[in-house]
Amino acid sequence: MDNTFSQWKKQCLNKMDQSKKGSVDQDIEHVVSLLNSREEFFTTSSCSGRTILIDGAPGSSGVQKQNCTWLFVSHQKCTSEDLMSGLEKSSGDAVLKFEPFVLHVQCRRLEDAQLMHSVAVNSGFRNSGLTVGKAGKIITAVRSTHGLEVPLSHEGKLLVGREYLNFLTQTANQKMEENLRRIHRFYQNLQAALITEKLQKLQLPPDRLETEKDEMDKTSVYKRRRKREHQTDCCHGDGSSSVEELDVCLDLLT
Repeated sequence: MDNTFSQWKKQCLNKMDQSKKGSVDQDIEHVVSLLNSREEFFTTSSCSGRTILIDGAPGSSGVQKQNCTWLFVSHQKCTSEDLMSGLEKSSGDAVLKFEPFVLHVQCRRLEDAQLMHSVAVNSGFRNSGLTVGKAGKIITAVRSTHGLEVPLSHEGKLLVGREYLNFLTQTANQKMEENLRRIHRFYQNLQAALITEKLQKLQLPPDRLETEKDEMDKTSVYKRRRKREHQTDCCHGDGSSSVEELDVCLDLLT
């Protein structure tokens, strides 16, 4: 099973990114890099969260993203002017959506998937779950119900006023802020869980384990601060090959 998992991981990470963007979102590069650096995990798809305005055909039973026009998309905060500019291009039924962070992780063992699921739920992603495929593939889906979906036009005609559009923009931006907080919490909790697991495998005494964990946490904060000081200044689909430079404390986790 170990060899099979390694083959799956190699094939997935060597594939071309199939998403519209073609790369990992910037706000979750560190999360994806951490997971892909571990022998027991690899990511199959991800999105940091986005606000999108899509235009579907009039009379359709629902807006399907693969059969519609994308009027606007942003992985950061947006303005009402952004949305209004997109709505001016609408000729069908436009819908505003906020889609929160989502991450699919293939895990080597069921215990690894359970750890990932526990971290996700404790970080606020309470709609997370596990699936086990017929071939033995174990996938953890990290997701939440922290979304938004509002129809704004019908047959190209705007259904709402500017004041309400301003309110929706504010609501979507607040959801984006909360989404980023949850991502940060997920990353911190994941690091802590992996460090604890590593130390437990060393079978250290309880008092020594806590001391070592505190020292590792201090090193992690220092490394992240150093990286930010030297930086000058991405949704990925199945098989993203973007495995960037490790962010924090990965020497302690491998």
